[in-house]
Amino acid sequence: MGRLDGRIAIVTGAGQGIGRGVARRYAREGATVVVAEINPETGAAVADEITGELGGRAVFVPTDVLEREQVEAVVARTVTDFGTVHVLVNNAYVAGPFGPFESKDDGDLELSFRGGPQHTWWAMRAAFPHMRDQHWGRIVNFVSLNGVNAHKYSADYNAAKEAIRALTRTAAVEWGVHNILVNCIAPGAATPSYLAFKESSPENARALLGLNPLGRMGDPEHDIGGVALFLATDDADYVTGNTLFVGGGTHVNGVAWNPSVRG
Repeated sequence: MGRLDGRIAIVTGAGQGIGRGVARRYAREGATVVVAEINPETGAAVADEITGELGGRAVFVPTDVLEREQVEAVVARTVTDFGTVHVLVNNAYVAGPFGPFESKDDGDLELSFRGGPQHTWWAMRAAFPHMRDQHWGRIVNFVSLNGVNAHKYSADYNAAKEAIRALTRTAAVEWGVHNILVNCIAPGAATPSYLAFKESSPENARALLGLNPLGRMGDPEHDIGGVALFLATDDADYVTGNTLFVGGGTHVNGVAWNPSVRG
């Protein structure tokens, strides 16, 4: 038996990177996975991987998290097709490029908030009544060490990710009475965005890796997916309102974040 047998999970941004890794890990443990992804090619491909390669259950639902109607629709579709939702993973994120604080305009901040805490808010509120009625729910929100440590050149992103942490803690306090547990993961993984950063700022990438006690970037499925799996299971029955730093210890050892940007 899998640790998530019988559970229904929605994973946003599941077409690549960490979202894909979490979706695959959940499917390996028996969950039915709703792949909520804006890119039709990658979203369908991940659903096909789960049903074909892994022999699991998955459905791809095209979802633009910048649109409230689509975020609410993926939750409604999940409930219609599978009866409920047990696990919600808010992984998708939309943001602008790096840049000095003073060069950022209002549009950058607005995009970061709509592409992060706003859609997380919509999805959590949509899933809440179903989790409340069954007196069981798990919500995993993805945040970032960038926000915790105030990394340079991403003020809008940092603020938005910290807002997600505030939503997480508040929901954990309010919804604990319903046995809805809400936690964050601040990951460090070899995602497409990390690989792009590594290519644009190779020296900085090497410096960052040198501060990682484990000496490697995390694998989205094994390393990050494993912790997301724990938070979705009964093993985490007494864990809520937390931020788990899943970055090989980089949060302890300091940062050397200095990407190449144009002011």
